[in-house]
Amino acid sequence: MSYDVLVIGGGPAGLSAAVNVRARGRSVLVVSNPAEENPLWRAEKVDNYLGLPGRSGAELLTELRAHAERSGAAFREGKVLSTVPMGKEWYVSIGSDMENARAVVLAAGVARAKKFPGEAELLGRGVSYCATCDGMLYRGRPVAVVGYTESARREADFLRSIGCDVTYFARPRTCVITGEDAVRSVTCDGETAEVACVFLLRPAMAPTDLFPGLAVEGGYVTVDRKMATNLPGVFAAGDCTGGPLQAAKAAGEGLIAGQSAAAWAAAAEKEG
Repeated sequence: MSYDVLVIGGGPAGLSAAVNVRARGRSVLVVSNPAEENPLWRAEKVDNYLGLPGRSGAELLTELRAHAERSGAAFREGKVLSTVPMGKEWYVSIGSDMENARAVVLAAGVARAKKFPGEAELLGRGVSYCATCDGMLYRGRPVAVVGYTESARREADFLRSIGCDVTYFARPRTCVITGEDAVRSVTCDGETAEVACVFLLRPAMAPTDLFPGLAVEGGYVTVDRKMATNLPGVFAAGDCTGGPLQAAKAAGEGLIAGQSAAAWAAAAEKEG
């Protein structure tokens, strides 16, 4: 199914964007990690969100998600790995699957672009960002999973289920990947494992990895007053655009991004 708008991220910015896309009669798909992996989920109390004081982060996210569901937004759990513009649409890969939409709202929070030593050089030659996509290539071989979320542990379990010999590194501070033509080993916090593949499972991809050519400044996505980026049909909202890193600010930017994305999709539809 093709959507008018695809939203990357299920926090206040992404959910606000989805509600406002639906308010303008446009279809929208929200792609996100499990809500429990959102940093806001762990907040004991949020006192500065207008009209909803004293909620925990989990309660606030649950209410915002319910609002978006009632509006008619569609949801899909997963991590976006890449995007490709084709004609008047954006094709977005989610694990091994693909979705497409006329406009995209990036609302995935803060994701820094700094890579580990060896990561960029060996990408596609033993460095992977998706266990379910590439796991079968390493069946019966030793692999490492560098994980930062509970869903990363589930991907590690998947690798074990298909016969991979998995070494799991939980939230390492340091990581060095070595090899010449292909990955040979990985060292995390002083522990080394000889492996054929390293699965780097961060919560989100860096914006410039998702959208090559995306303008950023100081690690944050550059947007105008309509939350438009320098890429046609791509809008951004929330923590990825800079501070203050607050739920209320994110929801406000999501509103604007959702309206702008819906307008973009309507104009693209008219142009045929």
